[in-house]
Amino acid sequence: MFDSPHPARVVALPGTGSDADFARRAFGPASAARGSDFVAVEPDPRRVVASCVAALEAAADSGPVLVAGISLGAAIALEWAAVHPDRVVGVVAALPAWTGPDTAACPAALSAAATAAQLRTDGLAAVLDRMRASSPRWLADALTQSWRAQWPDLPRALEEAADYKWPAAELLATFEPPLAVVTAVDDPVHPRAVAEQWAALAPRTHLSRITLDELGTDPAILGHTGIGAFW
Repeated sequence: MFDSPHPARVVALPGTGSDADFARRAFGPASAARGSDFVAVEPDPRRVVASCVAALEAAADSGPVLVAGISLGAAIALEWAAVHPDRVVGVVAALPAWTGPDTAACPAALSAAATAAQLRTDGLAAVLDRMRASSPRWLADALTQSWRAQWPDLPRALEEAADYKWPAAELLATFEPPLAVVTAVDDPVHPRAVAEQWAALAPRTHLSRITLDELGTDPAILGHTGIGAFW
């Protein structure tokens, strides 16, 4: 457990193609249980990273925040916190997908690029049908909701995510705030080894391990394990 001051609020950033609703379900219950104000960010699919950063800046105007991000949201949270260590009490990085700018073999980047290409070729309805046929029900339902809301800008959002350069090992090694990392040990898109690398590199880290079944049963496990490392 970290010895950290209580934040003015918890700010939650969703992952690629996801939305504020899933971030709220992941981190809202743990925030409420601890009496923290809570903001779930709805990314603008036309400018995903910039819109998340703008939301972080606005939330931190009232005092230091705890930033909780999933996948791409975790990387945005970590990079913003590295530049503004005085504006955070810590970061929860759930399901980090990669380390470093070379993402040629990054499963999440490859998936985002392939999905964007399919959307541009086949349209939303066909890609949704294929996604639902190959995904667990909880994930299919969450992505169906967010993808429909982000259409027709969804391919653009996925391409931005595919081109994103993930935090380098050097940044993690010099990261000042406390970092709680949560990994799903059986998630092929967000490899366990990446989360373990983040935890090994960052000086002040707590690593939690869950499974995809646990996440599907109750997304709030991300908050209870990640935010739970702070209070």
